[in-house]
Amino acid sequence: MQFYSAERIGLFIDGSNLYSAARSLGFDIDYKKLLSMFAAKGRLIRAFYYTALMEDQEYSPIRPLVDWLDYNGFTMVTKPTKEFTDATGRRKIKGNMDIELAIDVMEMAQYLDHVVLFSGDGDFRRLVEAVQRKGVRVTVVSTIRSQPPMVADELRRQADVFLELLDLESQIARAQSYREPQAMDD
Repeated sequence: MQFYSAERIGLFIDGSNLYSAARSLGFDIDYKKLLSMFAAKGRLIRAFYYTALMEDQEYSPIRPLVDWLDYNGFTMVTKPTKEFTDATGRRKIKGNMDIELAIDVMEMAQYLDHVVLFSGDGDFRRLVEAVQRKGVRVTVVSTIRSQPPMVADELRRQADVFLELLDLESQIARAQSYREPQAMDD
C-alpha cells in the first residue's frame, strides 16, 4: 500500500457494496480496525459511510451498525429507501447512494491528498478520473477474488492503486465469536 504519513486521507465507503464484497469473501468488517488502520497511514480527515435505510420498519438490521458508526468517528450519509413496483408487478426497494458519494468526494477533494473508495461500482470511474485531474490520488478497495468479481475492470484500471479486500482481511476482519454448543439434557 502506498500511503505517505503527511498526506490527508478521506475514506468513502459504499456500505452495501463493501458489505456484499466482504460477505462474498466470507468475513465481516470490524470498522474500528478499519478506521485505525487508515488513521495510522496518514492524516485521516474524514471517513464517510453511505447507506440507504428502510424508515418504515420498526427494526432495521443495519440500524445498530449505523448508530455505532455515527458515534465512533464516521460521518454517516443516509437516505430513505424508495419502494416501487416494477413492470412485472414485483415490489422492489431501491436505495442508491452513488450521487451522494460522488458529490462528497468532489467537495472534499480540495482538502485531501488521497481518496480511498470502498466500492467496485464501475459508475465511479469518471468520478475517480475527475478527482485525479485535481491532483488527488485514488485507491479503490474491492475484490476480484469473488465469483463473479465485485470490482468493475474499468474502475480498477482508473484507480492509482487497487487494494484487494481479501488481502486486508487479517487487518480489518471482525473476530468470530465462538460459543460452545449447549449440551442437551435427556
